[in-house]
Amino acid sequence: MTWSDAATYFFGGIFLANFVPHFVAGVSGRRFPSPFAKPRFRGLSSPASNVLWGLLNAAASYALFMVLGSFDPHHVLDVAVAGVGFSLASIGIARSISRSQADAPAA
Repeated sequence: MTWSDAATYFFGGIFLANFVPHFVAGVSGRRFPSPFAKPRFRGLSSPASNVLWGLLNAAASYALFMVLGSFDPHHVLDVAVAGVGFSLASIGIARSISRSQADAPAA
């Protein structure tokens, strides 16, 4: 694996991790922070915009894995590098959402 393949799979994992909370919140009909909220990443966006943002992240992940890279799910190193990106992004997203919920006024 070249360093460019590793970077491609790592960032593909990051985009895949970001797809999950936005898409799940959107299809569940819940508002969720996104880059389109005011204030950015702090306010809540509509469910529809979160579904769209999630799908954009899924498309970016696919492009990184399959178009720019030649991701093979049977190759352990490919999966491990993508898994590291996915794991680190998931932890970062959880910490960020946890902080923003703690800062939000009580309803």
